[in-house]
Amino acid sequence: MKTWPEIRQWRKEQREALLKARVDAGLARRREWDETIEAHLREMLSQLRFKTIGFYWPFKGEFDARPLVSELIAAGLTAGLPVVVQPKMPLEFRQWTPDAAMEAGVYGILIPRARDIVTPDLLLAPMLGFDAKGYRLGYGGGFYDRTIASISPKPQVIGIAYELSRLETIYPQAHDIPVDAVITEANSRLLRQKQP
Repeated sequence: MKTWPEIRQWRKEQREALLKARVDAGLARRREWDETIEAHLREMLSQLRFKTIGFYWPFKGEFDARPLVSELIAAGLTAGLPVVVQPKMPLEFRQWTPDAAMEAGVYGILIPRARDIVTPDLLLAPMLGFDAKGYRLGYGGGFYDRTIASISPKPQVIGIAYELSRLETIYPQAHDIPVDAVITEANSRLLRQKQP
């Protein structure tokens, strides 16, 4: 594949297939995988320095980081959930706590009602697909790439997915930004260190 229209069509087909595979894996299997992912994530977070974590509300069978993030909040850290403000613009992160009032946002995903904006220095990014170089295949809106590019200094980004989402390549383009680490139920791998 060489042209962007060919790659865009391939990505669309991959998204559909990967989402189906994730959902078809079933809740019981995903819960087993989630336990291992959470253990890998705890280990990685213990080695990183951050004050504000951006994460995501689980959608269509994604790993649920809320219990772990709730513990981080109880330990004094700040957390934020992404909100689509408008198409083709970066996400904003609204502060989240387990008792935050929530409302439905884009795609019906819950978001904090109060617009208390936070800037994550560490970001958990969901991945429908990913490759060995850390390029992620999301849902196609480009929100995470635009958001990561807009935050200065750039946050450390940890991509989270299941092994069934691993691809040989996503055919990265100039607008694609790789994650710094990948965590699946099989392993966790730091791909690049954040520069001090």
